[in-house]
This record gives sequence, C-alpha cells and structure tokens, in this order.
Amino acid sequence: MAKCLALSLIILGLFIGLVSPEWNILNLWGKRVEEVSPEWNILNQRWGEKVVGDNLKSYCESWRINVELNNIRGFRVVPQECVQHVKKYMTSSQYKADSLRAVEEIRLYLSGYCTLKGDGKDSWIFDIDDTLLSTIPYYKKHGFGGEKLNATSLEAWMKQSKAPALDHTLELFHEIKNKGFKIFLVSSRKEILRSATVDNLVNVGYHGWATLKLRGFDDELMEVKRYNSKVRQELVDEGHRIWGIVGDQWSTFDGLPIPNRTFKLPNSIYYKA
Repeated sequence: MAKCLALSLIILGLFIGLVSPEWNILNLWGKRVEEVSPEWNILNQRWGEKVVGDNLKSYCESWRINVELNNIRGFRVVPQECVQHVKKYMTSSQYKADSLRAVEEIRLYLSGYCTLKGDGKDSWIFDIDDTLLSTIPYYKKHGFGGEKLNATSLEAWMKQSKAPALDHTLELFHEIKNKGFKIFLVSSRKEILRSATVDNLVNVGYHGWATLKLRGFDDELMEVKRYNSKVRQELVDEGHRIWGIVGDQWSTFDGLPIPNRTFKLPNSIYYKA
C-alpha cells in the first residue's frame, strides 16, 4: 500500500512538472517556487498569467505604499518591474499633493498644539535630502532606485550644490523659524560635504537654522537610525524640547528620545536604515 502511494506521488509530480515547469516534485515536500526558480519575479508568474497591465500597476502601487508604511524595509533597489511606476509617482502631481497634505498637517499641529515657552529651547528638526533638497535630478540619471546606490557618485553630485529646493518645505521651514522655533538640520550626509551642503541650502533659499548636524568620521559606520537617535539625545540633554521632526525616511524618527510629533514625506526611491 505504501509503495503504491509513493509511486503515485512520483507519477503525479512528474505530471505536474510537465504541465507547469515552475513546479516539480520538490514542491510536494514544501519547497516554495522562489527556491526552485531564483529568477522569479512578478512578471513571470506562470500560474497567474494576469500580472501585467492593471495588475502590475496594482502590485507596484502596493509595494510603494508598503514602503511608505514601513512594512517593506531594508530594500537595496526598487524592484525592476516597478521602477517606472516609482519614477512616475515621484515626478507626478500626486507626489506633490501628498507632500502638501503632510505640510498641511504640520501647519494644523503648529496652530493648535504647540505652545512655545520662548526660552530658546523650543526646537524643530528637519532632514535634508528629499525633505529640504530634492535628489530626484540625480536619480533621474541613475536608475530611479533600480540601481544599487553608488555613494561616490551621489556624493560627487552633492558637491556640485545643485539640488533644487522642495518648494513645500522651503515655505514651511521659514514658517516654523518665524514662529520662534530653533531649527536643527540633521542629515546622514558626511562631514566632508558641509561646505557644499551649506552653499546648496543658502543658494535655494534656506537660512537661519541653528545648527547643521552631519556625520563625522566616528559616525560613518553607525546605522542612520542610531546616528539620528544619538543627535536627538544630545539635543534633549542640552535642554531642547523637540516639538517635531520632518523627514522622508523612517530612520529619521526611529529610536529614543521620541519627539512630540513626526511627519514623514513620501519617498520610495531608496531606504536608509
């Protein structure tokens, strides 16, 4: 009886393998298709046959949304089948509308929940890249997230000080500054980029911040989220009250101490841990 059952399973496995090359007898023992076919992606699902057109658009939009929700973490590149979708979004009016919606929520928070003491310790933190300055001109020429990051190439571009301002946060920056907040710019950029970063910020209209925090040599091997947490702790130890943080990466907000509010701007091109 057992021999007959085993023989039947083998014959069944061979039959399935002939009908569908994505499956074979290994799958009967719990192997996933991804393990059998390492080239698997959303475009060559043999059994679905419908992951094109609207279904591919839905898949890529779902991927993008889950990046924004911090459900998808640690990705090094945007899935190749979704690069054009991410590019279309990040250069669209929807991206601008989503960013403006976040800015409006910040304004509501400022008007209804922030009571400043006026002692110079009421503080606000801004990230820089894709928060105050846009790196989209760089990524337009470098795969829009579909290529692994070349840090040397990106830093060479940053040294040119040509990143444009994000208009919605340029206006917000000055609104917050004029309300009496002390503004701290906290970036994962390296200290060697200080001069170029300052020139870029000033050239596009930013001025009046209290301190620009960049990663020194001792910080370069530290995770971005640990670095940001360390800087916040230093500010709190100095007596600053951090009313809010604006950034495009979850690593900007992770860790302690926790500010009163955090506001994330959309960005699904890259992920900083």
